[in-house]
Amino acid sequence: MSSYSDILKTPGVGRIIAAQLTARFPFGMLSLAFLLHIERQTGSYGAAGLVLAATSIGQAIAGPLTSRFMGVWGMRRVIVLTLVLCAGAVTAIGVIPMTVPAYMVVGFVAGLSMPPIQPAVRTIYPKMVNSRQLTPLFSLDATAQEMIWVIGPVVTTFVSTQIGTVWGILLAVAFLVGGGVWFVGSPELGRVRIPRSKQKLGAVLKKPPVLLATVVGFLLVGACAAVEAGVVAVFGHGGGEAGFVLAIFSIGSIAGGLTFGHLPIGPWALARRMLIVFVGTAAAAGAMSFWWLSVTLFIAGIGIAPALAVLFAIVSASVKFSDTAEAYGWVGTGQLIGAALGSAAAGFLIDGNGAGGAFWVAGVLAFAGFIVPALGRHWHPDLRGRDASPIPDTEAVAVQPS
Repeated sequence: MSSYSDILKTPGVGRIIAAQLTARFPFGMLSLAFLLHIERQTGSYGAAGLVLAATSIGQAIAGPLTSRFMGVWGMRRVIVLTLVLCAGAVTAIGVIPMTVPAYMVVGFVAGLSMPPIQPAVRTIYPKMVNSRQLTPLFSLDATAQEMIWVIGPVVTTFVSTQIGTVWGILLAVAFLVGGGVWFVGSPELGRVRIPRSKQKLGAVLKKPPVLLATVVGFLLVGACAAVEAGVVAVFGHGGGEAGFVLAIFSIGSIAGGLTFGHLPIGPWALARRMLIVFVGTAAAAGAMSFWWLSVTLFIAGIGIAPALAVLFAIVSASVKFSDTAEAYGWVGTGQLIGAALGSAAAGFLIDGNGAGGAFWVAGVLAFAGFIVPALGRHWHPDLRGRDASPIPDTEAVAVQPS
C-alpha cells in the first residue's frame, strides 16, 4: 500500500487520475443505460444488444484512429471535437424515439466519437512518475477505474428504474461533458506532447505483446459485458438488485487490484489472473440467485484489475513513446469489439434460453482468455525487475566534422 501512497504524493498524479475517471465515468453507465432504455422501447434484449454492439463497433474503429490523431493535432483538439459529437449522439438516443436500425446508426456515431481519454492518460503516465513507480501506477489506475463500475451501474439502475431511462442516459451525458472539460483543462495535457509516429497505422500490432494484450483484452471485456447483460436479465427492471450485484463484481476487482496489482509481472502473470476470472464466471452459471451471483462474481472480479494492469504494463514496455497512444487505442479496440460481441451474444442467448445463457457466454470467453496467454507466454515480457516505461524515440544527431 505504501507504493500507492507514494505515487499519489507525486504532483499532479491524484488530479489527473480523478479527472480522467470522471471523464470516463459514463463508460460505466452507458452500456447499462442503453440496455435498459432500448429494451424498454423495443421489448427485446436482442435489439438492445444490437445497439450496444453498434456503439462498441464505432468505438473500436475510432480507437486507434483518434489515438493516432492526438500525435498529429494534439490531445486537447481531438478530445474536444469528439466530446461535442459524442454528447450530441448520446443525447439523441435518450430523447428521440427511433426504430432499432436508427438507434444502431446513432449508437455507432456515439461510439465513433467517444473521446480517447484512456489512450491519452496511459500516454501521460510515464511522463509523470519514475520508472519504478510506473507498474504500480498502472495497477492503481486499473483499480481506481473500477469505481466507475461500482458506482456507475448502481446509479444508472436506480435512476433508470425509479425515475426513467431517459434520465439515466442524460445523467451519463452530464458526466461525459463535465468530466471531459475537467480533463481537457488539466495542465498535464499541455505539458506532454505525443510525437508523430513514423510507422504506418496498425504496424504496432506486429509487436507480439501488443497483439497479446489486444486479444486478451477482447476476451476479458467480452466476458464482463456478457455478465452485465446476464445480471440485468436475471433481476429485470423491478429493483436495484442488478446494480448491486454488478457493484460487488467491481468491488472484487478493486480488492484484487489493491492486493495483487503491485506484484512483479512474469510470463505467467496474465494467465494466472485470467484463470481467476474464468473460475468465478463459470461458477456464476450454477444459480441465478442474488447471493450466489454476488459471491461468484466477487471471485471473478478479483482477477480483473490485476489483469488490466498487466495489459497496460506489457504494452508500455514494448513500444516506442510515439506509438503508445495508438497501441493503447488498439487494445481499447479489442476490448470494445469484445464488449460488442459479448453483449450481442448474451442478448440473443437471453432471448432464447433465459438469463443463464449469458453466463455461459461469459464462461467461454473467460476460459479462452486464460488459454491464450498461457499458450502465448513466450510473447509476454518478463517485467520482474525491469523498467516498464516506453522505449524512447531516438533520432540521428548531426555531428559537425572536426
